[in-house]
Amino acid sequence: MTALPATRAAIARLIPHQGAMCLLDAVLSCDEGAIRCEARSHRDAANPLRREGALPALAGVEYAAQAMALHGALTAGAPQGPGFLVALSGVTLAAERLDTAEAPLLVTATALARESRGFIYGFEVAEGARRLLAGRATILLA
Repeated sequence: MTALPATRAAIARLIPHQGAMCLLDAVLSCDEGAIRCEARSHRDAANPLRREGALPALAGVEYAAQAMALHGALTAGAPQGPGFLVALSGVTLAAERLDTAEAPLLVTATALARESRGFIYGFEVAEGARRLLAGRATILLA
């Protein structure tokens, strides 16, 4: 596994998401099974996922997808190519918006199944101990 990226720019070198669409700020931990990241971009008025001045909680799926891509890159030891979100299941929302969270978002992605062409991850987006969004995602690699 490669060293954990220390900056947003280092994260952007490993995932397909660039510029303002790179939403993660730091990797807090990563092993073969899971990654835990921190994000502050939910408070940014220029966040590209905002709609009518608000960042809906469902945008947390994109934060989680980026954590999944970053996990793939770190465990493979190479930048992650594009992937497609093909299914969501068991998604629960415990908030309407992410931009009202004062603390950094904690984004966790746990690999549940791995195939040569895709993955299934469990994910959670939280503000401290308060879960904002959770579910499962199936990713198909391009």
